[in-house]
Amino acid sequence: MMLIPQISPIADAALSARLKAAIDNKTKPLGSLGRLETLALQIGLIQQTVDVTVERPAMVIYAADHGVTDERISLYPPCVTRQMVENFLAGGAASSVLARQNGFEVHIVDGGVDHDFGARPGLIDCKVRRGSRNFVNEPAMTRAECELAMQRAMTVVDGLAGNVVAFGEKGIGNTTPSAALMHLMTGIPLAECVGAGTGLNRDGIAHKQRVIERALARHGTPQDPMDIMATYGGIEIAMMAAGMIQAARRRMVVLIDGFIATSALLVALKLRPALIDYCVFSHCSDEHGHTQMLRHLGVEPLLHLNLRLGEATGCALAMPYVHAAVNFLRQMATFEAAAVSEALA
Repeated sequence: MMLIPQISPIADAALSARLKAAIDNKTKPLGSLGRLETLALQIGLIQQTVDVTVERPAMVIYAADHGVTDERISLYPPCVTRQMVENFLAGGAASSVLARQNGFEVHIVDGGVDHDFGARPGLIDCKVRRGSRNFVNEPAMTRAECELAMQRAMTVVDGLAGNVVAFGEKGIGNTTPSAALMHLMTGIPLAECVGAGTGLNRDGIAHKQRVIERALARHGTPQDPMDIMATYGGIEIAMMAAGMIQAARRRMVVLIDGFIATSALLVALKLRPALIDYCVFSHCSDEHGHTQMLRHLGVEPLLHLNLRLGEATGCALAMPYVHAAVNFLRQMATFEAAAVSEALA
């Protein structure tokens, strides 16, 4: 059985007081930078310092195929996963463009694509198997495969040099396991978890729900979150969950993307609840169910842009706000230094 790394909570009363004093002493009315102030405080507690930094932000995109696409739950054929990996490597995907714009080092990880890429510049080979199994008929992964995926994902994170990481994914059909995980992790009715994914119409969404219901009838609800992930998840989803845990163990700022990434987080939080302290929720996805996920976690995302692409695109767009929170704390003048009068007592 694999060992899940421990995560330290970020709570530190003395440091929190120092950070709040530093934030409040900037040349502005108290609280006037709103969410940037709470973000700066969070980053300071994660990094255990008032002298916060952004160093070499990384975007890790895990890719894998899904056997449940046999049930025709996606508008796109499974070969699109492979084709999109090629697009990432060529720098032509949306996340590629937004990552360049916002200074990310991009790492593409083959966790379980049904294709042999061979040795390729920019591609990290962590393949566990050529796609998950169809979880309607059998578990998507064995427990051993799930653990191997998670171990390899943590190794990728250990190789990162920076202190901010965004997790993304590519896997045709992966909103179906994500909806199943959401339902099982939160208890939210399945109908409220299943959405359009790549653009299904009402009949397609109803079919997707029936597919998950068939899987639930066959497998039930395992008690162990790892067994739930192995049964209903996907290789890249398991990898994201493990990557998030390992990033928090290393006290990195963890940028959370949309519906699929948050489904991975739901499982990771069952394993290590303190992970939530390290998470910055980049946006609220337009995929049905993501609003409910965020409400269940009691968190507020930075952005509402009606995105539903995945690939860590929301994380890339949120990165300027991370920079802004760090920069105002590092560079903005204090009342004393700027010779600006403070508020009257």
